[in-house]
Amino acid sequence: MKTAIVLLSGGLDSATTLAVARDEDFDVVALSFRYGQRHALEIDAARAIARHFGVREHRVVDIDLRAFGGSALTDDIPVPKDRPLETGPEIPITYVPARNTIFLAFALAVAEVSSARDIFIGVNAVDYSGYPDCRPQYIAAFEQLAALATRAAVEGRPTRIRAPLIALPKHEIVALGLRLGVPFGLTRSCYDPDPAGRACGRCDSCRIRLAAFQTLGRPDPASYADR
Repeated sequence: MKTAIVLLSGGLDSATTLAVARDEDFDVVALSFRYGQRHALEIDAARAIARHFGVREHRVVDIDLRAFGGSALTDDIPVPKDRPLETGPEIPITYVPARNTIFLAFALAVAEVSSARDIFIGVNAVDYSGYPDCRPQYIAAFEQLAALATRAAVEGRPTRIRAPLIALPKHEIVALGLRLGVPFGLTRSCYDPDPAGRACGRCDSCRIRLAAFQTLGRPDPASYADR
């Protein structure tokens, strides 16, 4: 079988991206990161999702993006709640500096040693929080970098960076995931869950997710603190 590397955070988008890769008959190596994020719930979720889809291998890599700070997800900065979701010029404080670049660099190394020609990432440029490393231009630029920076590409085996959700609104991502059998009850999207692991329902990620399920007339199976 052809092999793909799938970046798996444990969230809704990455779980759906994994489902897309499996639907395309890829033998998947899932790659998750403990990067100093606020909670370990998403790693537990990633493990459960990887088991559900029967991936060939699930690697969890430890890196410490707290060394750089500058984000509400890795630093002692409050997570914004109930803010307007319309994307403006200001990039929210939940942006983690260079996170996708770092994650894709690791995935590129794993792809080379795994003879994988495809890397899947669940970025989205429609219903998202305005992060610069979720845009089509960024994905295209990283693919160009990969074509220059790896032995595999120089030898005629370039790596494709696949972002199958990038142009989909969130409700279409949920609909796709439902069709592909994504266990959304296992996924964790909240930026600031409570000690019991329940989603806050008020951060950007929660509100975008809840709106998507509401658009489809489906209940969100995630556990929320106020529901």
